Amino acid sequence: MSEEDHAPEAGTLYDQARWTDDGEYEPLLAEKGTSEVEIGDDSPLPDELTRDSLELPDLAEPELARHYTRLSGMNYGVDSGPFPLGSCTMKYNPKFTERAAADPNAAVHPDRSAESVQGTLELRATLQDYLGRIGGMDAVTLQPPAGAAGEFTGIRIAAAYHEENGEDRTEVVIPDSAHGTNFATAAMAGFDVVELPSGEDGRVDIDALEAAVGDDTAALMLTNPNTLGLFERDIEEVADIVHDAGGLLYYDGANLNALLGRARPGDMGFDVMHYNVHKTFATPHGGGGPGAGPVGVTGELAEFLPTPHVREQADGSGYERYEPEQSIGKVHGFAGNWLVLVRAFAYIARLGDEGLADASARAVLNANYLASQIDYEVPYGPFHHEFVASAGEQDAADAAKRMLDYGVHPPTTKWPEIVDEALMTEPTEAETRESLDDLAAAFDAVAGEDDATLEAAPERTAARRIDQVRAAREPRLSWQALDD
Repeated sequence: MSEEDHAPEAGTLYDQARWTDDGEYEPLLAEKGTSEVEIGDDSPLPDELTRDSLELPDLAEPELARHYTRLSGMNYGVDSGPFPLGSCTMKYNPKFTERAAADPNAAVHPDRSAESVQGTLELRATLQDYLGRIGGMDAVTLQPPAGAAGEFTGIRIAAAYHEENGEDRTEVVIPDSAHGTNFATAAMAGFDVVELPSGEDGRVDIDALEAAVGDDTAALMLTNPNTLGLFERDIEEVADIVHDAGGLLYYDGANLNALLGRARPGDMGFDVMHYNVHKTFATPHGGGGPGAGPVGVTGELAEFLPTPHVREQADGSGYERYEPEQSIGKVHGFAGNWLVLVRAFAYIARLGDEGLADASARAVLNANYLASQIDYEVPYGPFHHEFVASAGEQDAADAAKRMLDYGVHPPTTKWPEIVDEALMTEPTEAETRESLDDLAAAFDAVAGEDDATLEAAPERTAARRIDQVRAAREPRLSWQALDD
């Protein structure tokens, strides 16, 4: 097909599956058919914890298959089309990682003795080594179950390090463009948050940083590239300023996909970092998990890692679990979210050094190509794997809702706030040029539409616009049918 044949100038409209036209959606299983099951009185549980009968879904296999097929048709995911949700890295996860996680040999009970799970421990130790090499870190724990949990673990390690050194450091410095979890993590760990204003170029303002750090500084939490997709070119100076003040430099691994196989946080001066393996490697992201957020540290922080940790035995005869001397304790089931980690291991092992570097190169190329093809202004650059466009006079949230009608998931909106009506976009490495052209056509179609059309969107999805404020403030979560 020539480039002329593929010319989606106006954007291609999209219709999502709906199964009724009366405002109702695919019923829950319990609503489609149930049968009452009598429960015997031979339960070992106390009477107050048992019931006499239970209603269970009672459907023939074809009806069950059709139910889930219909739900999948009413849903939108990365298997449906582009999912350029900025800073969340909604990348396509290859199916071989799913097969690896589904292998019966991967299903190992975490309480089995170390002697009986040597293969599992070897995989864990190897993944620790892989991640350490990728991040430039000396030691890695796999325990934290998500990126935010990784942040909390990393900051707790930083706190333990300062406490061990007899220092009472009470502040964590965080740029105003940082992920919201950074602020929440620092506050949950008991630190005061010092917000750092960005410079005019969207990067860390060195003068502001020098004014912000001091004897109370425990750490600076930084994402590089930052949420504007900008690489912190002064990162070595930033590291020196923080270290000279006695603080630690924390790396938020949300944007590691841009650096994969090319640059390492440890080489930039970062002391502790978390990996979002569900963003950078493989595992479906979003929807509440499960995720995994391994944490890497430099050698001087290794003794504070969670327990148990895994290492090869000194005589080379196998692998063992052990407790680091100054461990902060356990932060999750000690194997972490195991099958998520198996997916990450499979992804890294399959791609290798060359494949990982190629993935990051394609991610950066795709972001820059897409940004060059859309009508919206992109105020900051040069950028890496993601960019932040401005919707200008349009409401960014309305523009995003309208993009659903063109068959693409909308970008992140209204953030970071340093860009007016922000549309944060990250196409990832998996999209083809044709897919990027379709995505650009969707952007441009929306850019040319009036406010009334945008405010009425989406019109072609299974669910129309919901009341987001009411949904957040008055959640109604139930498996049973609701009256209204």
